[in-house]
Amino acid sequence: MPSITKKGRIVSHLRQLWLRSKERSEALKSTGYCCDKCGVKQSRAKGREQKIEVHHKDGVLNWDDIVEQIREQLLCDPSKLQPLCPDCHDDITYNHG
Repeated sequence: MPSITKKGRIVSHLRQLWLRSKERSEALKSTGYCCDKCGVKQSRAKGREQKIEVHHKDGVLNWDDIVEQIREQLLCDPSKLQPLCPDCHDDITYNHG
């Protein structure tokens, strides 16, 4: 059985993507880096540190499903992967060659 990327590693990378995402940044900017519920402001001042997190209102449905889709679609079995030069990759991807 070929080795697979561990769930923890996938989730860690997705978390880093989320923390650096434009969507998260825009949500923070939209409230002036304040809690949308109580109004407390984010602060890095020593002794008064206050983090502001960003909550998914609709929730993240199922991390196991997300990880499984990434494994099936992106981190699939090596037998389903084909090394190609950029030109051939573009030809197959965009021209269905």
